[in-house]
Amino acid sequence: MSPSILAQDPTLADFGRDPWWLVLGKIVFAFAFGLLATLLGVWFERRVVGYMQVRPGPNQVGPFGLLQTLADGLKMAFKEDILPKAADKVVYFFAPTISVICAVTALSVVPFGPMVSIGGHHTPLQVTDVPVAVLLLLACSSMGVYGIVLGGWASGSTYPLLGGLRSSAQMISYEVAMGLSIVAVFMTAGTMSTSGIVAKQAHGTQLSIGGFDLPAPGWYAILLLPSFVIFFIATVGETNRAPFDLPEAESELVAGFMTEYSSLKFALFMLSEYVAMVTMSAVTTTLFLGGWRAPWPITLWEGANSGWWPMLWFFGKVIALVFVFVWLRGTLPRLRYDQFMRFGWKVLLPINLVWILVLSGLRSIEDWDSRGKLIAVGIPAGILLIATLFWPNRRPQPKPTTQEQVDSRPYGSFPLPPMDLQVPPSPRITRVVAEREPANIVAGSDSREV
Repeated sequence: MSPSILAQDPTLADFGRDPWWLVLGKIVFAFAFGLLATLLGVWFERRVVGYMQVRPGPNQVGPFGLLQTLADGLKMAFKEDILPKAADKVVYFFAPTISVICAVTALSVVPFGPMVSIGGHHTPLQVTDVPVAVLLLLACSSMGVYGIVLGGWASGSTYPLLGGLRSSAQMISYEVAMGLSIVAVFMTAGTMSTSGIVAKQAHGTQLSIGGFDLPAPGWYAILLLPSFVIFFIATVGETNRAPFDLPEAESELVAGFMTEYSSLKFALFMLSEYVAMVTMSAVTTTLFLGGWRAPWPITLWEGANSGWWPMLWFFGKVIALVFVFVWLRGTLPRLRYDQFMRFGWKVLLPINLVWILVLSGLRSIEDWDSRGKLIAVGIPAGILLIATLFWPNRRPQPKPTTQEQVDSRPYGSFPLPPMDLQVPPSPRITRVVAEREPANIVAGSDSREV
């Protein structure tokens, strides 16, 4: 197989032609990637947070403590499985399974690499792809919340129910911001296929500014920076990671929706959280960081984006994003619930809408001449600048001092008590003291003690 064929980008026509054993192998690989990334992700998080807190972290079980997560999983498997008396047994059993299945299913449309040759078959390193693959990712992310909500409801307890309700509100709030941030990717790439979005980021774009064509990078994380920042913040909220881990706030809800779970069911919820974190890191890499394509210094090598090497670049980008997840957990405190909801609805959503409006305007004037572009961009920018300069000041007026309040009182007002909190002596004090002075009476011989 020639290197030019192996370096080409997969298209939708390349899917659906693989033999059954190759499709099965891809599914097993995606599933194994999710599980192995979870095992290593837990170890990675504990080691990184330990380094941030100046302590060693797990280092006893296996080399560098790599087998600590496996030991914890075996320990959970042999713990007693407790079923609450008031629980809905069927829903209580299937809730953790829903979360894990939805998190793993999203990996089926994530491209891990370009076209490769496996057993004489020319196939892409991706389980499958559809024209609306990104919508499938959003659907899996939304359905995963049902596992948390149903788990909290089926436990038959107060704290899990509150955690489940928090999850539903959190999903509604941040799913909207996440979906709107992907709209900018659709508008720029012109496709919803994940392999197509990666292909669109292969080469840099040309920006025309003042009649000059300037080269721009191809990664949407740079071209669509507001969408990238909002999308990543929304993924942190969707995966219930700190500082957005409100559904399982141990300081308020014991353990949230997982309070009544134990043994393997608890392990499944924990597994789904880390699988979702790895999956959303892979999705962010695909949509904004060029997917499996190598970053700039490595692209100087002609074979960087061919063969099996792109899997290495893809895994490196995923690990970098997982590190950011861990970094946020070790750095930021948990938000209050009202702050969390206000941030989603009053900050992320308006910024996203304004950014999509601006991007739509820029896309609509791409075919104009340089003078028309300058006028179309300069007039709104000038109006925005003038509005910003003359916008009324919303700062609260300084509160007047106590003396200013006293001086501004109208004539004939009621008398005020002393402002220094020192009560003057009362004129009755002298008389009261005089009344309380004992009389000097000499006791007689016939006096007796009463």
